[in-house]
Amino acid sequence: QVQLVESGGGLVQAGGSLRLSCTASGLAFTTYAMGWFRQAPGKARELVAAISAVGGRTKYIDSVKGRGTISKDNTNYTWYLQIDTLKPEDTAVYYCAAVNTRSSLPVVMQIGYAFWGQGIQVTVSS
Repeated sequence: QVQLVESGGGLVQAGGSLRLSCTASGLAFTTYAMGWFRQAPGKARELVAAISAVGGRTKYIDSVKGRGTISKDNTNYTWYLQIDTLKPEDTAVYYCAAVNTRSSLPVVMQIGYAFWGQGIQVTVSS
């Protein structure tokens, strides 16, 4: 059974940094594409960043480009999202997601993901 568990959220001041972690179990880690999504109150869930299963190609939402870094550690089945220079508009529930694929392209659509974490709150105070 595949499980994804997020950690590292919380309350952060604007201008600070945050690193979210997503630990996976029950999957063959190296053959999965991963993504981070977020949903702010009253808004639709959106992609923040994605990384491909093969080659480590990445994709970022425009509002996070230059501030965000998605990465994965194959040795401990964990991937990460770091966001620097946080803004109040980064406040949201953040979700990690994974899908089994051998593609070298990041998966950018929610429907493309098979497994999801439970979500973790990130609040950026101004």
